[in-house]
Amino acid sequence: MNIVNETAYETIKVRRQDSVCFLEIARPEANNTINKQLIVDLSEALSECEEWATVVVLSGSPEVFCYGADFKAMARMDPMLTIRDRHGEEENDTPGLMYDLWLRMATGPYVTIAHVRGQANAGGVGFVAASDIVLADESAQFSLSELIFGLYPACVLPFLIRRVGFQKAHYLTLSTAPIGAKQAMEWGLVDAVEPQSEVLLRRHLQRLRRLSKSGIRRYKSYASRISMPLRDLKSTAVAGNLELFTDQANRQAITRFVERGVFPWEP
Repeated sequence: MNIVNETAYETIKVRRQDSVCFLEIARPEANNTINKQLIVDLSEALSECEEWATVVVLSGSPEVFCYGADFKAMARMDPMLTIRDRHGEEENDTPGLMYDLWLRMATGPYVTIAHVRGQANAGGVGFVAASDIVLADESAQFSLSELIFGLYPACVLPFLIRRVGFQKAHYLTLSTAPIGAKQAMEWGLVDAVEPQSEVLLRRHLQRLRRLSKSGIRRYKSYASRISMPLRDLKSTAVAGNLELFTDQANRQAITRFVERGVFPWEP
């Protein structure tokens, strides 16, 4: 069974193939950045995967996996405004939605695969770190650029530290510089790299699609209990994120960059 766009979403493309769900971030006009609707769309897509999917594959474009928060959208509106989902229900629009989405990827009853090509920055690294398996081609680059704008990756760090340890996450945060796919694999952020990552993905799916839904569900539940306490860290991460993105100086720095292309240290 191969169903394309089984459900209509604004920011993602969905394809179902047997027990595998392919989710593609589809905001090319915005460099595949994260806006409020993307969080809602991905959360709803994962809800639909709860009962039937054994594997969920998240990808972007060949050039950009995900470039983090949509600064243009942030500069246009108050980040605390609420939005409504596809069913008209009001969403509690806080960083908690983003954290909950990554938590579902990390602990949900399916194997989550991040298929990374091109750039993964800031919140894009959050998607990577929250995934069970990360596959990349040699073009992939990973960076945390938040500190350039007086921010820090509050919601990303619990997931990233779980993957690579504190010091490497600390270094990525402070340096703000990208690392390549091979270095990311040495650090444990990426599990496998090949020049043609589509071949790598197909090879993994051949084995993963044989796993039972009940087996995956039980294992992921067990793994979440013996690994880093992601649920317990949510309140601290969300509070940190809110403090940063409601700070007027940080907001001004973001708006200045969006409108004039000027970094905070430039006159």
